[in-house]
Amino acid sequence: MSAFKDPFNSEVKLGHGCSCGHHTNQAEHDAASVSLNDSDALASRTVDQAVMRALFPRDQVRRRFLKAVGVNTAMAAVAQFFPLGLAREAFAQGKGQIEKPNLKVGFIPITCGTPIIMSQPMGFFGRAGLNVDVVKTAGWAVIRDKTMNKEYDAAHMLSPVPYTMPAVENINGQAITLSVKHKDKRDPKRWKGFKFAVPFDFSMHNYLLRYYVAEHGLDPDKDIQIRAVPPADMVANLRSDNIDGFLGPDPFNQRAVYDGAGFIHVLTREIWEGHPCCAFAASKDFVTKMPNTYRALMKAIMEATAFATKPENRKQIAEAIAPANYLNQPVTVIEQVLTGTFADGLGNVRKEPNRIDFDPFPWHSFAIWIMTQMKRWGQLKGDVDYAKVAREVYLATDAARLMKEVGMKPPATTSKKVVVMGKEFDPAKPDAYLASFAIRRTA
Repeated sequence: MSAFKDPFNSEVKLGHGCSCGHHTNQAEHDAASVSLNDSDALASRTVDQAVMRALFPRDQVRRRFLKAVGVNTAMAAVAQFFPLGLAREAFAQGKGQIEKPNLKVGFIPITCGTPIIMSQPMGFFGRAGLNVDVVKTAGWAVIRDKTMNKEYDAAHMLSPVPYTMPAVENINGQAITLSVKHKDKRDPKRWKGFKFAVPFDFSMHNYLLRYYVAEHGLDPDKDIQIRAVPPADMVANLRSDNIDGFLGPDPFNQRAVYDGAGFIHVLTREIWEGHPCCAFAASKDFVTKMPNTYRALMKAIMEATAFATKPENRKQIAEAIAPANYLNQPVTVIEQVLTGTFADGLGNVRKEPNRIDFDPFPWHSFAIWIMTQMKRWGQLKGDVDYAKVAREVYLATDAARLMKEVGMKPPATTSKKVVVMGKEFDPAKPDAYLASFAIRRTA
């Protein structure tokens, strides 16, 4: 789902893809009807959508209702149950002064963190009344530790790691990259004995790599080796033959091609279209003790995310985040990632506009899928209340917080269809999904 869709439009489906069928993607559709650079409009849209989700858990019922009574009548009816105007104003203006204008936000130098990184050089934080020092950090373990120790107020983090996750930073944006010496081994069944790198044990990268090789009949714990390597070190390890490949974030897949060290075997969007990867994370303490600061920070990132969804802005963003204090990469490499027009290292120039995209809504079904894989590979033991954990970790969106503040229960219907390598996942039946895999560590 795009957080920018109009929930009072009966023709809009609250799912991925263009709702009218006349645009190449939803960002283009949204741009035709609402200015995505207008952060106040985005805030209002977020509130409206959350309210409509709460009132109409089944999207088809919402659409039938709107078609039957019309937009004006629908808005008047909704207003009887929830003061939309007051909610929009509260979110847009906040309830008081920013408690802490000077903040430190940690990030890993990868394109997944684009909305956070670009918000400093492109002025999104400044316009929100914040002075944010975005701090380049060496690895995910350091990010986690500095956030837990309160050295960082918030951070760019992996989706499986946060205690409280206000927003997804990116969808897609990863790839399996192999050493150039393996150009004749495109069939994963020939990867026995390969050494692979992933950024962290608790990461989408690890779970997607494991899923991919297991679907091709390899046991990821017996037939290949998987080690944690900081993203910035992956290309050097590939070049020096310490690893045969990696499933990692961009720009390092593209940098491997740029340096002649590797080729892109498969984009992760070809494994799971629309999968989450990185997140914007903040501690519960920060969220509850500095609500106005949190609101301003989220508003800035929401505005930056909206800006990043528009293809025509991608080259400008690439120039802003390429310098040494951010990604420290050639602008050409960042452009190829963000625009989706790129050399794959196999002699082809590919055009994949959705190679990486930015959709901030943290779906509960994403969290539940991640937990099934954590349990599949022995990282989670015993019984797991999947839905409860998903609600607790993926709860703190702007709209959900706002609804709680006015006494409403945040919407529980935050699940969507997930298909990984052609296999559909039902978040209501996680244990059955887990049991369906022949290769797994659980009984």
